[in-house]
Amino acid sequence: MNFIRYPGGKQRLLNYIIPLLPSREQIKGRFIEPFVGSGAVFFALNPKCALLADINPELIDLYRGIRHSPSKVWEIYKSFPKTKKAYYEIRAIKVNRKDLAFKAARTLYLNRTCFKGMWRHNSNGEFNVGYGGQDRRWVISLETLKEVSNRLKHVVLKCSDCEQTINESKEGDFIFADPPYRPGERELFNSHYIYGKFCFSGYQRLAEALKKASNRNVKWMLTISSHPDILSIFYGYKIVPIPKGTGRKLGILTNNSGEVIVFNYNMEEI
Repeated sequence: MNFIRYPGGKQRLLNYIIPLLPSREQIKGRFIEPFVGSGAVFFALNPKCALLADINPELIDLYRGIRHSPSKVWEIYKSFPKTKKAYYEIRAIKVNRKDLAFKAARTLYLNRTCFKGMWRHNSNGEFNVGYGGQDRRWVISLETLKEVSNRLKHVVLKCSDCEQTINESKEGDFIFADPPYRPGERELFNSHYIYGKFCFSGYQRLAEALKKASNRNVKWMLTISSHPDILSIFYGYKIVPIPKGTGRKLGILTNNSGEVIVFNYNMEEI
C-alpha cells in the first residue's frame, strides 16, 4: 500500500523481506518498526498488533491525521492546487500542531508534489524540498486513505528515537528496523533525506539496542547497506545479501550487493 513516497522505502524489496519474516499469526506480541517511513512492510504483513515509530514528527502526525480523519484529510488535500506557485505558498505555511487534519493533508501534498519525495529540513526544522511537479504514478484516492486509516486503528504511533522504541520491546514482540543507509562518497548525506541525522554512531546505538533486545528473546530483522563498516557492527548475525540490478537473487554477498537483510533467528524457529 504505497500512500506516500519515502526515500529508501521497502516496497521494492517486499518479495525478499516477507518470506523471511514470521507471519502475522506467528507474531505473539507486537510488530515494532522504529523507522516506519512509508510503512511498506507493516502494510504488507498486516500484523494484529503494532507499534510504529519514527523520529520525524511530521511523518507521525501524517499517520495520526489519516487514522483519525481520512475523509477530512482527503478534502483538504484535494483543495490544494498542484501548481508550482501554490506549492511554495503551502510549504511556507506555519501549521498549528493542534490542527491534525490540515497538518496531515499539507504533509501528504508536499510529499506527493515535492522533488522525488525527499524529506529535507533546514536548521529551523522546516521542510525545504523544492517543487517536483505532478507525477501520475503517485495518484492517491480517498479509498486508499480510508484503508490506511482502517489498518492503523489498533496501532500505537510514537514520535521517538529508534533506541527508545527498541528498548520497549519484550519477548513475543518482533522488530523490523530499516534505518537510513550509509551515504556513499558521491551521495547526499542522510540528513538531506530524513528528519534529523543518522551517522555511524547511530548504527552503533542501533546495534547495541538490538543486542539488548536479543538478550530479552526478542526476534528482529534489519535491512542495511552492505558497506563493510556497517556490516562489521552486526557481525555474528545471519546476513542475507540482496544484489543490485535485475535478476536479483538472495544469498551471495558480492561486490554487486547493495543491501543486506540481517536477522537474529533461525527460520525453523518461526
